[in-house]
Amino acid sequence: MKNLTIILLLLLTTIAIQAKDINILEAGATADGKTLNTVIIQKAIDQCSESGGGEVIFPAGKYLTGSIILKSGVHLHLKHGAILLGSTNIEDYLSIQPDYVALRTLKETKQLIFAEGQHDIGIVGNGTIDGQGDVFIRIGNDEGIRRPHGIQLINCKNVKIEGVFMTNSGAWMQHYLACDNLQIRGIRVYNHCNYNNDGIDIDGCHDVVISDCIVDSDDDGICLKSTSPRSCKNVTINNCVIHSHCNSLKLGTETTGGFQNIQITNCVVSPSEKETTYYGTAIGQSAISVEMVDGGVLDQVSIDRISIIETGCPIFVRLGNRARKHAPDAPQPQIGELKNVSITNITATTTSKTTSNITGIAGSYAERIFLGNILITNLSNGTAEDKATIVPEKDAGYPTAAMFGDILPASGFYVRHVKNIVFENVRLKTGSHEVRPAFVLDDVQQATIEDAEIRSDLKIDLLSKHKSQNIKVEYEE
Repeated sequence: MKNLTIILLLLLTTIAIQAKDINILEAGATADGKTLNTVIIQKAIDQCSESGGGEVIFPAGKYLTGSIILKSGVHLHLKHGAILLGSTNIEDYLSIQPDYVALRTLKETKQLIFAEGQHDIGIVGNGTIDGQGDVFIRIGNDEGIRRPHGIQLINCKNVKIEGVFMTNSGAWMQHYLACDNLQIRGIRVYNHCNYNNDGIDIDGCHDVVISDCIVDSDDDGICLKSTSPRSCKNVTINNCVIHSHCNSLKLGTETTGGFQNIQITNCVVSPSEKETTYYGTAIGQSAISVEMVDGGVLDQVSIDRISIIETGCPIFVRLGNRARKHAPDAPQPQIGELKNVSITNITATTTSKTTSNITGIAGSYAERIFLGNILITNLSNGTAEDKATIVPEKDAGYPTAAMFGDILPASGFYVRHVKNIVFENVRLKTGSHEVRPAFVLDDVQQATIEDAEIRSDLKIDLLSKHKSQNIKVEYEE
């Protein structure tokens, strides 16, 4: 009898801690898009987490809410037709000061969905998160203060974001900082209602998969960052469609902890159908941006099979020295390292005179860069004046493809302060009046241009070089 009692107690304890799903309507929520449900949603999340985890389920309907805090073991499940609406009253958002120290956690900010230090959490389903962020008016540098972010998850493990449609954030749509084991699959993002409207921001995270996503953003599309000493490491991005008025696929701008072992493959880039912008340009500033400007090490980055239809600059690679601290008491960042970058199987068309550019700074080279199987059609028709353009250094400048000016003296690639770079099987087709050379090399040490083909009506030069050594060229006319 005593043994039976023990077994029953153990069984009851096991049942008590089993995962428990909660239907938010049954918990008392009102799905009319007008009634504020913050307290009810938060209570459901808390109860679900305390009972061992499970799903907080949102059936079809509109659920108005302010800030909600996601807890360990809980997934928000937005069913088809369910819309989680961010409140349009800034007072409904919590001012949150995270424990984790990074550039973007130094002051209190506001989020629609927030978590820090949690595990086994997620947002899944076929529903919608609508931040209604167009009502928040920008006043100075108020991102996250007067204009809430959509999602911010910090120092969390085992995170799943899947299937949902996200739109209309007051600033960044989603920011994942110092998270491990993060999967983002099959989501759609349309973020064009305010300034700082990024699509997906991955910041100092390890072991990340982003796949099968469609992103259309006013600011950067899919962006890897490192705003603390923790690197972005072991990240794969594949099978995505990106439209951006700024940079579609980007490593940077913040680079304190660096980037290691990053693979981006099988993506397509084209301008957004929304031509009006808060920031950036109608066609976008760049398709691919790889940047190191705040110290740190960028090592082993592979970008492969990217198709680009019309963008300001197909490929932008930059080692600079902005040297921004991630915290006031942090040591001053030294010049970082940018090395072992492979960019292959790229097809791009552009009408911009801001051609692809790969640059370091004097005395600090970007190193070991390989570009292979590149097909670029550039119809911008650079003039003799454009060919003579003097490119400023701007060591500490904000890194962007047009940081040296809207016009560069090369029709294909402008390369400066780079060591050990290989161009293999590069095909360039230019406009009928283009006169700029295909490649301009300035202070480049050890370069190979192999199996290049240039198609131009005016028979432009393949190469112009200055202060460059050990340059090997094989050219097909």
